[in-house]
Amino acid sequence: MEEKMDPEMSVTTLDPIDRMLDAAESGKSLIKNRNILHFTYIPNVIHHRDSEQEKVTQSLLPILKQSRPSNLLVYGKPGTGKTLVVRKVLSKIQERVEKSNFPIKLIYANSKDETTLYGLLVSLGRQLNLSEKELPSTGLAISEVFKRLLKNIEDEKINAIFVVDEIDYLAQLVSKTGKDILYQLTRANERIKSGSLTLVGISNDLTFKETLDPRVISSLGEEEVVFTNYSVEQLNKILEERIREAFLDDSIEESALNLCAAMAGREHGDARRAIDLLRVAGEMAEREQAKKVTEKHIREASQKIEENKEITALKSYPLHEKLLIIAVMKANGASTGEIYSAYKDLCKIIRQKELTQRRVTQMLSEIEMSGIITGRIVHQGIHGRTKKFKLTIPTDMVKQTFSDDLSLEDII
Repeated sequence: MEEKMDPEMSVTTLDPIDRMLDAAESGKSLIKNRNILHFTYIPNVIHHRDSEQEKVTQSLLPILKQSRPSNLLVYGKPGTGKTLVVRKVLSKIQERVEKSNFPIKLIYANSKDETTLYGLLVSLGRQLNLSEKELPSTGLAISEVFKRLLKNIEDEKINAIFVVDEIDYLAQLVSKTGKDILYQLTRANERIKSGSLTLVGISNDLTFKETLDPRVISSLGEEEVVFTNYSVEQLNKILEERIREAFLDDSIEESALNLCAAMAGREHGDARRAIDLLRVAGEMAEREQAKKVTEKHIREASQKIEENKEITALKSYPLHEKLLIIAVMKANGASTGEIYSAYKDLCKIIRQKELTQRRVTQMLSEIEMSGIITGRIVHQGIHGRTKKFKLTIPTDMVKQTFSDDLSLEDII
């Protein structure tokens, strides 16, 4: 005799959407506050950064005494708390200046969020309340944009602190445009009769100053604060605090917490990566409707984050960088000259004018910095040295990611 199934039961037990919605409605969740696991969250207590908080605060204190602070440069590897500390200090200063009549503007921009130097300066201008009419989004010379920013500061008698995160990326934009904007930013007060401008640069690259003009170095690094890497023990403490605030009690196995701290500690003591791992692992455990986050979830989260990071990087490249990556893929382990030859062939197929070999060599170095490709110097005896490149990611990932780009469909 055939057993009849209750139609309502079949929907709730078999339909994957209803099953997940039922679980959400019944409160089967491990994470109680996802915002705490986001990189923009500023905790009340920043662990293991008391000294750095004191130094940044000390550097910016003059603004509370109605005088201009020195330009400040903050260094450290990614995930060492640089942006967190600077933003917390700024928010504390903001609370206090709102009670005074001294006109202060605290402005934040990330160089990587803008594809051009022009865009970065316009972003700063918008935060100074300059309208589209006063500062158009396109069409002016860089020098004119900068002049209008300074005029606004002077006319409004504003004491501005420009915080430029990932300023090392801005240095790359500067070299491409040939404009000495960093020097102008650091010496802006010489052109302002009233008000002031202080530059706070945050850099992931401890060596980026070496590429700058000595004049910029002396004026940009009037004061410096270096953030050291977190140890595994420190990461463990940071994660414990986030878990207590973000997750339900007893939702994470201790071994999973230890693994998460160890994996992030192995990669330069990166707290942001540790918190990302925790968040993604928690989401994976919830989807499985698991009772706890385990080591397995941490390992799976690590793999997923790496894949997502690489795919995002591949999608963000302009056309000629994509062509270069394809050239490296097709001529894996080839020299710079061989890759340039393969790149020119690809340009002919899709009817693009090729760039110069000098520019292509520069682009290869920039792509190498992202970790998508890797290069090694090979000595060739009397023929000197050459650099050979190869992909660090699966070729299928490149093909699949670039397959959406119609201009590349004839060569993928």
